[in-house]
Amino acid sequence: MAISSLDYFNIVSRVYQWIQVLIAYLFAPYTPAKQAKQKPLGHVAVIGAGITGISTASHLIGHGFEVTIFEQGDKVGGIWSRVNSTSGLQISSIMYRFHPLVKYTRGYPKRDEILDNTRRIWKTYDLDRRTRFNTKIDKVTRHHSSTDPKEGGHARWVINGNDDEVFDGLVCCTGTCGKPKQMDLPNQDKFRGKIVHSSQLDDLDLKGKKVLIVGGGASGIEALELAVENGADKPLILARSDKWIIPRLTLVNVLLSLQPLGRETWLSWIPELLLKKLHYRDLEEKMAPTQGFYTSTPIVNTSALYHIRHGKADYQRGDVLDLDESGISFNQRTRGQKKGDDGKKVHYDADVIVVATGFERPSIDFLPQDLFPDDYVRPNMYLQVFPIEDSSVLCTNATFKDAVGTVGHVHIGIMARTLMLFLMDPACRPKPKDMRLWVDLIHFIKERAPGGQLDFFTYMELCIWLVSFLFFRFQRLKYFFFVCFGLGFWSREGGKDKAGFATGKPRFRLSLTRRKCSSSSASEAMRI
Repeated sequence: MAISSLDYFNIVSRVYQWIQVLIAYLFAPYTPAKQAKQKPLGHVAVIGAGITGISTASHLIGHGFEVTIFEQGDKVGGIWSRVNSTSGLQISSIMYRFHPLVKYTRGYPKRDEILDNTRRIWKTYDLDRRTRFNTKIDKVTRHHSSTDPKEGGHARWVINGNDDEVFDGLVCCTGTCGKPKQMDLPNQDKFRGKIVHSSQLDDLDLKGKKVLIVGGGASGIEALELAVENGADKPLILARSDKWIIPRLTLVNVLLSLQPLGRETWLSWIPELLLKKLHYRDLEEKMAPTQGFYTSTPIVNTSALYHIRHGKADYQRGDVLDLDESGISFNQRTRGQKKGDDGKKVHYDADVIVVATGFERPSIDFLPQDLFPDDYVRPNMYLQVFPIEDSSVLCTNATFKDAVGTVGHVHIGIMARTLMLFLMDPACRPKPKDMRLWVDLIHFIKERAPGGQLDFFTYMELCIWLVSFLFFRFQRLKYFFFVCFGLGFWSREGGKDKAGFATGKPRFRLSLTRRKCSSSSASEAMRI
């Protein structure tokens, strides 16, 4: 009997749900209610209540640490709490599993489903009572009890000068998207229509309107999709430069991220040619970049090219010259021409101009500046996330510039457990000279090709970094399964306080039975 497309979809969906339950069972950190009663192993400050901050805090809680989350805004979710309700994942949700307990109902969920998952994890790990909203971090300073990292120690940290609260570690999860990046267009006051940022399209009526989108990055592509869906009159992207666009096919996305060298190689022409011939096809001359693929973050999208190919939307590269009452004067360039080169002068009428310039990169200037010597600022850091001067500071997902990767629980968990390792075992801590040497070595390897240093990486390259450092020191090897898979825990042995909490010296135990992973984690995922 033939299987209908609906039946096929339902089967695939059901399989995906059970895969997510299995991931939750195997990898979810232990919830506070199921932990052994013992004094916390340490107190860590987490700056930022976005998806990375919530995920990292849950891993710390799950392994016996106390955390306090500082959030400048009034809600969890980071950038996802500040975008259009129609915004959703451009990549498959399989590659956007920021925590093992994430449970998606579709391959490309929208904003509200992502936020619902974030809030659920936040509450499951008791992080709601550990979060301080509307708290801006102005400065982070060392406490007088800090020990010298050059001698195998690490700093202890004070937030906003409050010496009554001292933290053993610090996690900076400010992300790479802050406030909307504003751009003043030339003579924009002359334009009689509306000018809006791409993050402010929720309540905008676009039906039948002429829409010009200034910016060809991910924000511009998403704005184009939204404009088409809302009935705009052939919305047009005006891009200053061409960006690589890859299809919404999970297998393709995974294969591209599995390149282990994280830079252009003599074989890079193969994926570039395949993308041009199989994905861009007749739009190659119109939209395909001339720069190498492994030099900048690609956009994951299929429908935008479909809309442009079928005349529902359009795309032009060039430079905005001027605005007048009715629209934009534009310097239209051909493929291969550089920004500013003379091209064809055209005028495009508009009712609405969408400024798709993305978001500002959040500052981390509140951290002590001596953590970042010259040439060792983000992303040029140890494993790209630890400042080379102190391994008690972790900057997960706040340091990279460009990548072919994902936001996954795999690397977020590994980075969180690496910080735990550095806090708990002095013999495993890298000294500043070791961290500097690591950065220098990666520079030497990557600078031999375009895109050098640490400005760009692939997900496979990142995972190689996060695993290989364990083999650089013999004392780290016994923590291999803990760092990579979360197998193992520190337990206190000895005395107890009046409340019955163990207070003895912590001792690490390797447990291949996943002592910290409970059936309750899987049950929690199944209830959604």
